Formats: sequence, structure tokens, C-alpha cells
Amino acid sequence: MPADPTVIADLEAKSIQYETMACDPELADTTQFCAAYGVPLDRSANTIVVASRKPEGHVAACLVLATSRLDVNGMVRRRLGVRKASFATAEQTKELTGMEIGGVTVFGLPIGVPVWIDSQVLIPPWVIIGAGSRSAKIKLDPGQFVGLEGVEIVDDLALPISA
Repeated sequence: MPADPTVIADLEAKSIQYETMACDPELADTTQFCAAYGVPLDRSANTIVVASRKPEGHVAACLVLATSRLDVNGMVRRRLGVRKASFATAEQTKELTGMEIGGVTVFGLPIGVPVWIDSQVLIPPWVIIGAGSRSAKIKLDPGQFVGLEGVEIVDDLALPISA
């Protein structure tokens, strides 16, 4: 399956300029994708769904560069306003978004799911993000995220990965 039709419809509705890239589903995870398709890690951005544990029921979709790690226990937990939060499981992610890990994206999400994008994602002239399926990726200018309804650009949402 190529890019998810719901994701494409959302991109089109928001007038986002993008390119779709086919991807071997076995190579959809970031490290393997970047190695196989010659994409630098600092041009790949991951959408990570976070779910609260105490209290349950709070979620957010966070987009961060592959060269960083999401600050789940700091910034994300505080922004959710909860005591405990963690990465959503693959099952929770699929149930909430309809997408599998390796294809999750910030487009085509259910109404009401907050989208938080780390400000570092806006720096490169282009990034690769999920396309809603493990069989495709989306290439776009991340500057297009600015001003989108339901999207917040957040400083310090992610921390650099230490060497």
C-alpha cells in the first residue's frame, strides 16, 4: 500500500506541497530507511504518539528529528498536564491513528489529537516524515507546519541524542 489516502487528503486540504516516496515496508523504520535510501538522519523526522498513564486518556503526536530524542518525562509530560506519560505502545498507536509504527505521521490524525512539532524540525530545508503506511514516506519543506491549525511549534520538545 502506498501513502495512506487519509494522509494524502489531509495534506491536500491543508495545501501542503509534498513529494511521496515509495518505501520497502521492511525498511520503514528510521535507521534502516535512512541507510537504504541515502537520507541523512538530520533530514528524517519521527512522529511519536505519547499517552498519559496517570491520569489516563491524554495523548499527543510529537514530531522530532531522528537526531534527537523526545523529552517525554519532561516537556511532553508537563504540556499534557499529567503525572506520568510514556510512548504509546504499537497497539495504542494503531488504535488511535490507524497507522503502524514506521508509518505514523502528523497528517490524517483524528480531530482533537494535539500535534506538537519540535522547533528543530523547522531548520532543514526539507524533511522526510511518515505517510501513514510503512510503504511510503513524505518529503516536504517543514516551514509549511508554521500556522497550521492544530499544530504547535515547541522549543525544547526534544533533546539531542548524546554520543
